Amino acid sequence: MREPKNKPHHQDRSDQSRRRILDAAIKEFSTHGLAGARTDAIARAAHVNKALLYYYFKDKDALYIATIEDVMATVVRSTAIILEQKSTPGEQLLRLALNHFDRILSQSHFQSLMQQEMVRYQAGESTALPIIVREAFAPLLKQMRDLVRRGVHSRELVTVDPLQVIYSAFGANVFYFLSAPTMRMALADESFEPFDLESLCARRRSAIQFLANALFTDRAHGHKLARRVLADVPMPEPGPRPPLWRKHL
Repeated sequence: MREPKNKPHHQDRSDQSRRRILDAAIKEFSTHGLAGARTDAIARAAHVNKALLYYYFKDKDALYIATIEDVMATVVRSTAIILEQKSTPGEQLLRLALNHFDRILSQSHFQSLMQQEMVRYQAGESTALPIIVREAFAPLLKQMRDLVRRGVHSRELVTVDPLQVIYSAFGANVFYFLSAPTMRMALADESFEPFDLESLCARRRSAIQFLANALFTDRAHGHKLARRVLADVPMPEPGPRPPLWRKHL
């Protein structure tokens, strides 16, 4: 008897199981770190037994590395889509900055993993950070610096050090989320809540408008591009907050 065409093949089921394990591992590692994460919790969340988990990943460390590689692959893909668009360097830069803000907002597990890796690296414990840098960060950094250089060469962007542009455009996004508990306390008399929808929308819009003001030789052109970029990309649904961002802090 012939199998129905829509019946999943063994490979499909295998891929789905591996995907569920990785999704569960991202949440577990981002919440508890490598040391605190539990493989039995990951297996339960993925609806698989631990034997199957170890079939795909030989141990906890291997699963952790695979998790890091998986989230970085998502970053590389989303960045590549923007860099492949037929638009000016200035517009691509604005879209990259907005994509970065939205990724932190909606995929906070990634940011939490990165912060943990920075701490582990400083303590001499990280094996994942060199992989991240070699396979993702270094190539993306080169592409973004080349992008700014092209913008300066075409005179769309002001003469500026590309590395400083990257610090300003992307570092400001990270700082907004990391500084939320401190800013909430410092502005308590103004009832400032960084994660209110209104505050997030205002910060997201201001980040792009600031770059339009600061980097473009023709500010009118920069503002036009900023409006276009913001109109093209609706703000995503905020994801769960990592422990460092939660309100009780």
